[in-house]
Amino acid sequence: MIGLALAAAGASLAIGLVVAYVLRAAPTVWLQLAGLALVSVCVPLAVVLASGWVMFHMGADTKILAVAACSATAAVGAGLLLARWTSQSIGRVSAASAQLAAGDLSARAPEGGAREIAGLASSFNTMAASIEQLFDARRELVAWASHDLRTPLASMQAMIEAIEDGLAEPGDYLPTLREQVRTLTLLVDDLFELARIDAGALTLELQRLPVAGIVDSALRMLEPEAAARHVGLVAHAEGETSADVAPEKIERVLFNLITNALRHTPSDGSVAVNVARRNGDVIVSVEDTGDGIEPEALGRMFERFWRADRARSEAGMGLGLAIARGLVEAHGGRIWAENREQGGARVSFTLPAPREG
Repeated sequence: MIGLALAAAGASLAIGLVVAYVLRAAPTVWLQLAGLALVSVCVPLAVVLASGWVMFHMGADTKILAVAACSATAAVGAGLLLARWTSQSIGRVSAASAQLAAGDLSARAPEGGAREIAGLASSFNTMAASIEQLFDARRELVAWASHDLRTPLASMQAMIEAIEDGLAEPGDYLPTLREQVRTLTLLVDDLFELARIDAGALTLELQRLPVAGIVDSALRMLEPEAAARHVGLVAHAEGETSADVAPEKIERVLFNLITNALRHTPSDGSVAVNVARRNGDVIVSVEDTGDGIEPEALGRMFERFWRADRARSEAGMGLGLAIARGLVEAHGGRIWAENREQGGARVSFTLPAPREG
């Protein structure tokens, strides 16, 4: 009897493994689950019938067959119902992905059902939201680029036509033309720099330098603008603040941040740049005495091409803060913004400090 039981168990295991391997080739999840339900019923049923035939010499074969048939029918029905529910859940995710592929960027999958399928739907929705955000950013790029490029180009065209018509002398418009060309150059440079950051093609020539010296250099460049706005510029460094940096890149980060702070600081206000070493990092903070940062801007001000009328973004296409984030992250640091308790805003970034040898 023990030998019979072992033989039946071994045969059931072998048959189950073979059929399960074959079911892997089924084209749909529904067929795989349905096949699994049938196997889970038919194999034990066959073992029960075979055991009944041996044990009872088929004396009670009708009763054994009836009980086994009822149990098998119930199990198959439950298995097919479960297979249908599972395939429907997967089908809803598939339908949402088809909508997304067809261009409906608002398509989302229901996140109900089994944990694995709900997790799949959640991951899909996160991906869809990221894609929608990317396309929104591209649309914003086209809109802002069209606006910011059209304005200086239209101005230059009007001045050139006035000169051609003899309404003005070339020297009258030469300084303005030079300024408009500078504006266009800066916009193109920003786009090129951001493209290099996105492509991972940015090359950094690192040097171990005091960060305070780079801060002083950036402040000197912006002193004329600060004076014109009647805004004070100050810097403060605590202790040793050397870091491995590409000086021209960090200077550009500071230029963008300080420029942004100046444009949102009222007259007789001040902008301060503080440098300190904390927990193995050099922390640089740009603080101002303006109106602070609105909640929406706090969450989006470093996004590429994002700009709102009330957000604290650099004039132009809203690229200055995005470039600053890309350059800081390329150095292995991070950047964030917050409101100060005493009023105004603070934008800080970190740079990994050299480890003591």
